[in-house]
Amino acid sequence: MFKKRNLKWLSVITTLIMAWVQLGGALVTKTGSEDGCGTDWPLCHGALIPSSLPIHTLIELNHRAVSGLSLIFVLWLVIVAWRHIGYIKEVKPLCIISLGFLLMQALIGAAAVIWQQNAYVLALHFGISLVSFSSVFVLTLIIFEVDRKYEADELFIQKPLRLLTWIMAVIVYLTIYTGALVRHKKASLAYGDWPLPFHDIIPHSEIDWVNFTHRGMALIAFIWILISFIHAIKHYPNNRTIRYGYTVAFILIILQVTTGALSVITHVNLIIALLHALIITILFGMIAYFIVLMLRTVRSKKQSL
Repeated sequence: MFKKRNLKWLSVITTLIMAWVQLGGALVTKTGSEDGCGTDWPLCHGALIPSSLPIHTLIELNHRAVSGLSLIFVLWLVIVAWRHIGYIKEVKPLCIISLGFLLMQALIGAAAVIWQQNAYVLALHFGISLVSFSSVFVLTLIIFEVDRKYEADELFIQKPLRLLTWIMAVIVYLTIYTGALVRHKKASLAYGDWPLPFHDIIPHSEIDWVNFTHRGMALIAFIWILISFIHAIKHYPNNRTIRYGYTVAFILIILQVTTGALSVITHVNLIIALLHALIITILFGMIAYFIVLMLRTVRSKKQSL
C-alpha cells in the first residue's frame, strides 16, 4: 500500500481527483447549489444521505464526497512520497503545502456552509484549493521525472525571466480571486457585453465593479503572459523546458480569455464555465512548476558560490 511502485499511478489519480474538486466547486457555485444541504455539515439536512435528493443536493453531496476522497488520496500520496522520495528537496515542502492547504480549504468550505460567510471570504476558497492542486500537480511531475526528461536539472533561469514569472504568479492569482468573486457575487453578466458594454462603459453597482475588475485583471494577465512568453522564446530558444512550458502557458491564457468571453456571450453556459475553471487550474499548476524550476536555479546558484 505504501510501496514506491505505487507512486506513479497514485499521483495521477490524486491529481485527477484534485482537478475534480476544483470543477466540483465551480459546479456548486455556478448551479447555485451552495445550500443544497442546508446549513448542516458534515451531515446533509440532518442525515448522512437525506431522503429527498433534488439536483442541488446531489451536486453538493458529490462535491463533499469528492473533497473527502481527495483528503484520503492526498494523505496517502504524501506518506508514500515522503517515505520514498523525500530526499528530493522539493518533495517534503510540496507534501506539507498540498495537505495543509487542502485542510484549510475543507475548513473554509465547512465554515461557509455553517455560518454563511460573505462572498469576499468565499472567493478565497477556490484559490486555496488551487494551491493544493498545484502542489499535487508539481509533485506528480517530479515523480514522473519530467525534470530529467526535459533537461531541467541543467536549466539556469536568468533573473529577468524569474522576475516576470513571479509577477505572473501574483497577477494570475489575483485574476483567479476576482473570478471566484464574480461567481460568488453572481456577477457573471453584471457588466453587460464583452469585451465592454460600449453604450455605457462606466460601472454603476458593486457587482458591475466586481465584473469590471475581473476583466481588467484578465487583460493584465494576458498581456503579462504574452510578454513572458516572448521573452522566454527569445532568450531560451534551445531549452525545451522553457520553450514548451511558456508556450503552453500562453496557449492556456488564450483559451482562458476565450472561454471567459464565451461565458458572457452564451449567458454562462455551464460547460463553458467549467472549462474556464479547468483551464485556469492547469495554468496555475504550470506556473507552480515554473516556480519550482526557479527555486532550483536560485539554490544551484548559491551552491556554486
